[in-house]
Amino acid sequence: MTEPRDGVVVLDAKGLRALAHPVRVRLVDLLRKHGPSTATRLAERLGVNSGTASYHLRRLGAAGFVEEDTERGNARERWWRSVHRGTVLSGEELSQLSGEESAEREPDAVLAYMRSVAALYNVRTQQALNELHTMPREWRRVLDLSSFSLRLTAEQGRQLRADLVEVVERYRRDEAAEGAAPVYLITQVLPEPPEIS
Repeated sequence: MTEPRDGVVVLDAKGLRALAHPVRVRLVDLLRKHGPSTATRLAERLGVNSGTASYHLRRLGAAGFVEEDTERGNARERWWRSVHRGTVLSGEELSQLSGEESAEREPDAVLAYMRSVAALYNVRTQQALNELHTMPREWRRVLDLSSFSLRLTAEQGRQLRADLVEVVERYRRDEAAEGAAPVYLITQVLPEPPEIS
């Protein structure tokens, strides 16, 4: 991992190997979203046994994604917290890594990590849809599942991604506004393979 910038860490090959598991991606997500917790509580949320959660938390701890929260718990109960606010992996970061730690040398880990993230996004979407009928009306009007088909050059695709990040950062600065509530914004720029004639 590179040094975190504004609480966001850029993955390197070692970080990819540590996060290339769906349980680990979800554990980090839960700790970031809900704050410190124990392996037992996290296991209940994920539907796994506490031994499995403990094992993956230790692996995440060894890689520097989570740490023990020594201000909480007791001799029987270990609490864990996330070390970073966010994680970044994109084609740009992959192409900038070099040497033995290059993430490009870890194609299986990259794919496993991205699949785990995609699965997490699917879980979030399904949870929101499951709660739609109990969601306040003003928030039902916020929910959006849109898909836009565009024809772009690679440079335009990179610029679109940069523009979206800029918009998100503008809203992030206003997170403390009165009436603010947690919202997930999931963006996906998915290049389509050329059509076979």
